Amino acid sequence: MNTFLIIVDAILLAIILAFAAVWGWNKIQAKSIGGELSNDDFKTGMRKAQIIDLREKEAFKRKHIDGARNLPYSMLKYQFGELRSDLPVYLYSDSQTITLRAARVLKKKGFANIKWLKDGFDRWDGRTKASKY
Repeated sequence: MNTFLIIVDAILLAIILAFAAVWGWNKIQAKSIGGELSNDDFKTGMRKAQIIDLREKEAFKRKHIDGARNLPYSMLKYQFGELRSDLPVYLYSDSQTITLRAARVLKKKGFANIKWLKDGFDRWDGRTKASKY
């Protein structure tokens, strides 16, 4: 019984260390790619940036940040050419993981100025819009 508990503890410790390693890796990657912006910082810079909503079309239609265009993450690899690499890109989604993945894709494609909404669309307190189509 004692050996069983030691094995279970070792497995739990390995799982915790794996989660910590992934979290740390994401933080390091995030700093090397660009940066997360608070709601206020996002609002300040959004007039000079391309605002990209990474959520799927249905979620975008229901509600999105005013001035954003929809480019779902699932289509980003195919449609990134529609974006201008000389302008800042502001990303947002419901998922921090999806947003970081999109930022990595754009970084690999040569985009230099990539920022994202820190807490995602759920915590956005600025102007929103619903699509008419």
